Amino acid sequence: MKAFAILAGMFVIYVGLSASFYSVTEADQVVVTRFGKPVGKPVVKPGLQFKVPFIDTVNRFDKRFLAWDGDANQMVTADKKYIWVDTFARWRIINPLRFFEKVRNETGAQTRLDDIIDGATRTAVSSAKLIEMVRSSNEPLNRGMEIVDSELLDDKSALEKVEQGRAKVQERILELALEPVADLGIELLDVRIKRINYVQSVQRKVFDRMISERQRIAAQYRSEGQGEAARIRGQMQKELKQIESEAYKTSEELKGNADAEATLIYAKAFEKDPEFYRFVKTLETYRKSFDEHTVLVMDANDEFAKYLGGAK
Repeated sequence: MKAFAILAGMFVIYVGLSASFYSVTEADQVVVTRFGKPVGKPVVKPGLQFKVPFIDTVNRFDKRFLAWDGDANQMVTADKKYIWVDTFARWRIINPLRFFEKVRNETGAQTRLDDIIDGATRTAVSSAKLIEMVRSSNEPLNRGMEIVDSELLDDKSALEKVEQGRAKVQERILELALEPVADLGIELLDVRIKRINYVQSVQRKVFDRMISERQRIAAQYRSEGQGEAARIRGQMQKELKQIESEAYKTSEELKGNADAEATLIYAKAFEKDPEFYRFVKTLETYRKSFDEHTVLVMDANDEFAKYLGGAK
């Protein structure tokens, strides 16, 4: 019985000590509350800390940067163009006591940030033109953006210079949201526009225009390719004709040279033995003039039959 009492006493002491101390990590900051009300200053340094057991409650808050990702909302620009704007932000808790008193926890903070940043975004967007929302400078982002500009902006506004651009709009949102967020014990580090989209009626126009433009560009490339192919084929035919002409010229020159050389050889042979030359030339004439089916009737004393005197 005595041993049981000792064990029970030790257990109570252990539970009491466990409930009396808590640890704070490098990523934590703590507000201790007693019956729902803060007690003392926030604990921001890491280490082991003491609290009244079973009465005090430890409320932990993150020191690190936290993300806020808002929902896309439909807004109207200064030139009455309706767009969907999707934003995100980074924030951190710098005054845990005020944070606890104002919003209690991160869930409450996210809800308040929804209202504050959404309101600041609407105000900034309503004071900017559409061209300033989709561009950060006077240069179009790409060929597709030129199509969007020509579809959504009238000629006058398309020629206007971008005075602030998207970067300035984001800075304006941050400027508008800083003070109300600071009242919550929060530091808003930055706000960025994640995505801008057009309402459905405008989207269809933009997509149709982009498709038409891409088809026009494709047709232009095909036309240029066909023209280049025709040019290459024409050049090839020209070069082929030139090669054939040069080859024909060379062959005729070779033939002429060969005939001249043959004539020269014949002339030299005639000079050495005229009778033998006449005999050879006559035999060549016979070979070209007659075949096995030729019947020739002529005077035996004819000069042409001179070498056929012995033929039967």
